[in-house]
Amino acid sequence: MYLSRFLSLHTLWVTVSSVMQHYPSVWGHYDVCKTQIYTEEGKVWDYMACQPEARDMIKYVKVTLDPPDITCGDPPETFCAMGNPYMCNNECDASTQELAHPPELMFDLEGRHPSTFWQSTTWKDYPKPLHVNITLSWNKTIELTDNIVITFESGRPDQMILEKSLDYGRTWQPYQYYATDCLDAFHMDPKSVRDLSQHTVLEIICTEEYSTGYMTNSKIIHFEIKDRFAFFAGPRLHNMASLYGQLDTTKKLRDFFTITDLRIRLLRPATGEIYVDEQHLARYFYAISDIRVFGRCKCNLHATGCKEENKRLLCECEHNTTGPDCGKCKKNYQGRPWSPGSYLPIPKGTANICIPSISSIGNPPKFDRIWPNISSLEVSKPNQDCECFGHSNRCSYIELLNTVICVSCKHNTRGQHCELCRLGYFRNASAELDDENVCIDCYCNPFGSVHDRCNDRGFCECKEGTSGPKCDKCLPGYIWHSLGCQPNVCDNELLHCQNGGTCINNVRCQCPPAYTGILCEKLRCEREPGGCGRSSAPRGPGGLRPLLPLLPALLAARAR
Repeated sequence: MYLSRFLSLHTLWVTVSSVMQHYPSVWGHYDVCKTQIYTEEGKVWDYMACQPEARDMIKYVKVTLDPPDITCGDPPETFCAMGNPYMCNNECDASTQELAHPPELMFDLEGRHPSTFWQSTTWKDYPKPLHVNITLSWNKTIELTDNIVITFESGRPDQMILEKSLDYGRTWQPYQYYATDCLDAFHMDPKSVRDLSQHTVLEIICTEEYSTGYMTNSKIIHFEIKDRFAFFAGPRLHNMASLYGQLDTTKKLRDFFTITDLRIRLLRPATGEIYVDEQHLARYFYAISDIRVFGRCKCNLHATGCKEENKRLLCECEHNTTGPDCGKCKKNYQGRPWSPGSYLPIPKGTANICIPSISSIGNPPKFDRIWPNISSLEVSKPNQDCECFGHSNRCSYIELLNTVICVSCKHNTRGQHCELCRLGYFRNASAELDDENVCIDCYCNPFGSVHDRCNDRGFCECKEGTSGPKCDKCLPGYIWHSLGCQPNVCDNELLHCQNGGTCINNVRCQCPPAYTGILCEKLRCEREPGGCGRSSAPRGPGGLRPLLPLLPALLAARAR
């Protein structure tokens, strides 16, 4: 008996969102944390895995250079144009805005259409190496969702390493090596991402594809994120469910796309030849006009939002979690060890929300005889803050849902925290959530509205021909009668009734004794045995026979 009751309850749980009926096709599928489900006691929240939307992370980056005085312009110096290495009359002067090239110009909007850029000093100290470290820091764990793209205004470097950190810059590991000659520079055979597979996707490679010296149409360097996603999600990333499953079960793969910092190590500028022209060292420098890093705040699948606070990104944690990355349970919600959310089972995932500690509830859960798999405990407000906004002083812990819900909401409220209005009521925008008058009666006209419910602005759903916030007015072409708005059939002013008929209340034509029909367009004798005969054929205005086939069009035009 208990089992059958439990199963009958389970069959009532229907998710509101139709999105969850299909596998995800984009990375942002899990940006919804909860939806409402129906039980025999009404609607309750059903929690699921969630994550913030991907965004341009460069908006929140802090950049540092090593050595700190590597930017050109202090003191002023001249350098050679990229397209013509022997035209060396360009100037870099940090004291003049038009001639300065500070680090922030790697990230300005104009860099997307390069006219501004950061630039290093020239290789004036050759043969000493011209080394520059550019460190990008977020003071937040980031999950990459798109390719890292670096646009150079100088030639692309002959040698470069892209590195990542997972511990805020304390330790570093290589992401990818770039060189004109990988074997000579790093003792590695050259490869591309196309040479990898699902089994070797984490391999650190050296590529020669992006180190082609002084070519004006070869400015961009990539670190291919999407190509690596494609090993699991398909060439067009159409099967993200497969990727989610791999990320959920393979920590090394998940960590591969996770960073707190990036470091660009520029080891040798573009020379264009196999040797360095020591007579024209102003030809050699680094210049970057744009860096793109797209990703999302890592919130361990416990948040849909990430906000900037005191120049720091913080997850807006849900599921009773807290911390910069939602990495621990809130106080009094440590009834079981913290766990990150899960992408599985696809497509909905599992929230793994933190549940209240037994000590915070006050008493152990009681066994529920009706629903044996749902342990509940009702507690009063003095023992625990039920967070019901004053509309209830009782709440119930539902073990199966891992959550606490308010019981017997008053003042026409409903919902997990009595934060919603009952059907037939809507939110009073001028009242606080704890106000007894927070929910106002919709007052939908019973004859003009489809039902007694309204939207969150108090507007009712009107029947055809009816209008107004409460559905108590008629649209043009309709008139109010005892059962609501009815379409106008006739109008005395426009003389719609034919053959001398009179319009009664815009609803019907009162016809002379010899005529009948909606518009008095028919002779009564036509309905009698034998008909009217040829000589008595009905004639309309001007002696013409009424055009009965046009009647539907006439009525439709009148309704408009």
